Amino acid sequence: MGLVRSLSDPNIRKHLLRDEGEVIVDEVMHHWVMYILPVVEVIAAVALLVAVPFVNIKLGWFVLVVMALLLGHAVWRTLAVHRDRFVITNMRVFRVHGVLSQQHATMPLSRILDITVVKPFHGRILGFGHFVFESAAQEQGLRDIRYVARPDERDLAIQRVVQRSGLRGPKVN
Repeated sequence: MGLVRSLSDPNIRKHLLRDEGEVIVDEVMHHWVMYILPVVEVIAAVALLVAVPFVNIKLGWFVLVVMALLLGHAVWRTLAVHRDRFVITNMRVFRVHGVLSQQHATMPLSRILDITVVKPFHGRILGFGHFVFESAAQEQGLRDIRYVARPDERDLAIQRVVQRSGLRGPKVN
């Protein structure tokens, strides 16, 4: 159970600066549309399993190998999507992602110059969008955040936090 928990939970709270009073404003997981491909792969794997009794015995092993690869890829992709988190705090924004190895990218609110919210046509229908962050640094690990559910609400949350911190205009309590 410990291995399953460690693989499925990105443990966002361990990245907080609690001594400095940092609190989570919003923790953003990917939109459900990111799980469509893994579900299709699981359905294909189940279909292959059902087809095994009807396949030539000499090819049965190949069908089982393909089924196992499909299931393995579906599980891996699901873990990758589930563990990819974008977090908005009262001090910064950061992203934690990765399954076996974990990557952590952070940007203080003071370095955010501009946020572009991209909502493609199908994203507008399904309720997702993408964030593009512009900062003072040229290269950063937090430029594109894709498949964000309710992107307008998340953008407003970031704007509120920036405004309340006093980084743009007068500080709001």
